Amino acid sequence: MKTVRNLDLAGQKVLVRVDFNVPINEQGEVTDDLRIQAVLPTLHYLIEHKARVVLCTHMGRPKGQAVEKYSLAPLATYLGTVLDMPVAFVPDCIGPEVASAVADLADGQVLLLENLRFHAGEEKNDPEFSRQLATGIDIYVNDAFAVSHRAHASVVGVTAHVQECAAGFLLAREIEYFHRCVETPQRPLVAIIGGAKVSGKLEALHTMLDRVDKMILGGAMANTFLKSQGYDVGASKVEEELLDAATDLLRKAGEKKVKVYLPVDVIAADRFSPDAICKQVTVQDIPEQWLALDIGPASVICFNEVLAEARTIVWNGPVGAFEMDAFSRGTLALAHTIAASHALSVVGGGDSNAAVKMSGEEENFSYMSTGGGAFLMLMEGKELPGVKALD
Repeated sequence: MKTVRNLDLAGQKVLVRVDFNVPINEQGEVTDDLRIQAVLPTLHYLIEHKARVVLCTHMGRPKGQAVEKYSLAPLATYLGTVLDMPVAFVPDCIGPEVASAVADLADGQVLLLENLRFHAGEEKNDPEFSRQLATGIDIYVNDAFAVSHRAHASVVGVTAHVQECAAGFLLAREIEYFHRCVETPQRPLVAIIGGAKVSGKLEALHTMLDRVDKMILGGAMANTFLKSQGYDVGASKVEEELLDAATDLLRKAGEKKVKVYLPVDVIAADRFSPDAICKQVTVQDIPEQWLALDIGPASVICFNEVLAEARTIVWNGPVGAFEMDAFSRGTLALAHTIAASHALSVVGGGDSNAAVKMSGEEENFSYMSTGGGAFLMLMEGKELPGVKALD
């Protein structure tokens, strides 16, 4: 894969697709800059090599309309502080004003364009929007792994209108870690898959059966698997239409000799609320109309024993409703266990990353991926459109 290291950058106008879809509070302050920090090595390299840097990103879901709360203007100020240099901002991402601002850039300067999704052409991968986005640009760099599974104009379409394309350091590193942890792993390889739904991860789960040695299932999605095996999970969230699919996956896992671990106990609650009445019960004893909202201590012990033997660990999705303190113990316990292990550990997905950050263990994971959907698409054995387009 060609990266920015392979480019002659001096004096070149470089359009960099980043993912700065970060939370900003009502005061216009960035409250979590993980995705900004992740792309700084690429930005510093471009600036040091005298490129003329044009940054483009999306924020939120404005549905093709200019929505003030999704404006990137506060990001220009924040980015200027992080880079310790002025970052110019233009209130659009295509058009004459943008073309003029790009043309006026000097070597080593940085310009941030307005939210790409203020134009419907971005998500539609519209050829004309792609062409306008590339106006005056010499080189295109993709450093937005988290959106590289989407065939959008700034990820795929723009590459047809720029002479030279390459990956940024973040994108290259994401792909490198995926290869290390999934395609050429040290074994045993253990995958922990959690989150709310089976439906969004079913294809990835089937593909993983050909790659992993053991699989731990948790979160609300585990309820569907438990019910498919005959357990009464009370009023817990279940995808009834996928019960047969869950049974089929467990059957195939047995055929492939992949051991799948489900919770043996849960923290059940009478309602989904921080002040709910809670109790630890086995999966056989979940009360009627109660919700399973976290794995229990016996499950933590069981899962920890599995992880103790792992040489590679891949984690996508929390194993409980960790955003509420009463239901955070299982997810945080796994975070501490993985952090203390000697395995190569890679976590992917926004909720999973948030849980690791909550645990205070960020520095003790081998790698924290910036993408959830892109990570899962790779797990499904598919090529990312954004990566393919660079070729």
